[in-house]
Amino acid sequence: MALAVLYTFRRCPYAIRARLGLLLAQCNVEIREITLKTKPLEMLAASSKGTVPVLVLVNRDVIAQSLDIMRWALTQHDPLDLLCHKNPADADKMAALIEQNDVQFKPWLDRYKYSDRYPEQTQTDYYQQASRFLIQLEQCLSETPFLVSHTPRLADYAIVPFVRQFAAVETKRALSDDFPAVAVWLERLMSSEIFIRAMHKHVIWNASHAPIYLLEDL
Repeated sequence: MALAVLYTFRRCPYAIRARLGLLLAQCNVEIREITLKTKPLEMLAASSKGTVPVLVLVNRDVIAQSLDIMRWALTQHDPLDLLCHKNPADADKMAALIEQNDVQFKPWLDRYKYSDRYPEQTQTDYYQQASRFLIQLEQCLSETPFLVSHTPRLADYAIVPFVRQFAAVETKRALSDDFPAVAVWLERLMSSEIFIRAMHKHVIWNASHAPIYLLEDL
């Protein structure tokens, strides 16, 4: 049976987000792990943006944004109600948090991680700017174990790859020092079976290799 194809890069937070969405929806796809230095022509033909993730559906339609991939998969199968259809208020809160992550937090995260490329301010300055979002997450987690509920929802899985990246920038700086609730939340999600599966290492894709599938047991 023909399956959709996902071009991905293991460490990219956007690609992690896409893989999590597909796994949570139990949606099997062919995985094509790439290197950013030598992007396959097949991926570039499907999406000229040249960044991962790129999902090529069986009908050749292309979904090239990570959040769209998550929503596409969960719209087909969402047994845990990660999209919060049963609670519109939570859905609205989720959408706002994800937008803040993508529009406000991610640019400061990039400057914090690659501070040598942005000499206008110090790395500490960028840490403080990025931390504004973490302060908000800390507040959310003071009310419930996860960002909008007592169980993980779309917002948790859509945001956790970026917080993971933030926490790894400076090994000398423990996330728990400034954001103890966020640190507990991060560890809980990163140690979950679904996240571990999403971070499974795959060989770099080559057209001559046998296909590799996200759900290897199907």
